[in-house]
Amino acid sequence: MKKSRGRTGRKRRRKRLQSLGGVNCSHKLEYIKLKKWLKDRGFEDSNLRPAEFWGTGRGLMTTKALQAGDLIISLPEKCLLTTGTVLSSCLGEYIMKWKPPVSPLIALCTFLIAEKHAGEKSPWKPYFDVLPKTYTCPVCLEHDAVSLLPEPLRTKAQEQRTMVHELYMSSKAFFSSLQPLFAENTETIFNYSALEWAWCTINTRTIYMKHSQRECFSLEPDVYALAPYLDLLNHSPNVQVKAAFNEQTRSYEIRTNSEFKRYEEVFICYGPHDNQRLLLEYGFVATDNPHSSVYVSSDTLLKYFPPLDKQRNAKLSILRDHDFLENLTFGWDGPSWRLLTALKLLSLGAEEFTCWRRTLLGDVISARNEQQTLNITAKICHFLVEETQHVLLQISQLKKNKENLKTHLAWVEALRVENLKILQKSAEILCNLSMGTT
Repeated sequence: MKKSRGRTGRKRRRKRLQSLGGVNCSHKLEYIKLKKWLKDRGFEDSNLRPAEFWGTGRGLMTTKALQAGDLIISLPEKCLLTTGTVLSSCLGEYIMKWKPPVSPLIALCTFLIAEKHAGEKSPWKPYFDVLPKTYTCPVCLEHDAVSLLPEPLRTKAQEQRTMVHELYMSSKAFFSSLQPLFAENTETIFNYSALEWAWCTINTRTIYMKHSQRECFSLEPDVYALAPYLDLLNHSPNVQVKAAFNEQTRSYEIRTNSEFKRYEEVFICYGPHDNQRLLLEYGFVATDNPHSSVYVSSDTLLKYFPPLDKQRNAKLSILRDHDFLENLTFGWDGPSWRLLTALKLLSLGAEEFTCWRRTLLGDVISARNEQQTLNITAKICHFLVEETQHVLLQISQLKKNKENLKTHLAWVEALRVENLKILQKSAEILCNLSMGTT
């Protein structure tokens, strides 16, 4: 009878957790091993439990209600993976004698690849067992998925890919110097896909922690630390936290400025990032992100201005010189001030052109200029709505035809759906503004 009641109690508890959106996963072997490994390094069990959530996937839930100011997690220095960890490993002597010095980033990438390759022999295995096997940052996305990203995110994604490829090419000689440590050929261990995985692990999961400059490293800032368990905390743009290394306790601590109910997922905030930045740097999109924007490229901007405008080149020059051709956006509250200002300047009539300085300061030049600016902004918004709807249709077709692209396309689709909501909201705002000026 007792056994039956226990099982019923567990079922009830699981149902309650599911209704709150999370299923406790702390019974899984990889998490049991990770918690034991952390405990051996001085980590005291917190109120956080690994769980699977409907909206965010894997994360951490709290077993007690949290108030603003409460300590969420305190991770001892011994649990953190830093360049200090790398230098105290067998890689240390090779890094110290390599010239020109490697960057702190490459040192950490090298360590991750080597430890992953070591498998059962690695003292960091319990942590490696819970790290993602693959990532969805644009650097990892298939070409078909990248081509459906909005401009200028597509350009940034290509720049990211080029940067990681150059990092790999410039590190090949250093990787070869590590051959005495391995029975296998280093070329097979330190290949491009291994570096891509290591780079994504660092880029998406490290906490900011400044370390003093070491001579054995290049001059790039040494600000990375991988934080096992803590890095299971997901991002929400709607919470606030205080996170820093506490010199007194020698632990990395996070305090929440938000409240969380018992069994709720606990979130931290990676920063006030829009969804394009979140996808580029972390490989995911936040739903209803208040910081989200839709970017307008300079090419799109110029589609709606007569090429015969004699002051066109002068206007473009002014915009370029005053940095008004970048970061032109639509947001939840409509077109940004920067976008409207750029369009106002481009809409100046020949007789108004001498007033360009006043335009950049936000002055109203004329009723005609204001109305033309709103009309062109509405046309650009309408163009972007149609373009986004067209891309969503392409994504829908690709998902049916290319099963292997489903995961990659899901995030591109999520970004485009959020963009469509923003553009539709902006179109509504512009319609009301236009009616107010007529």
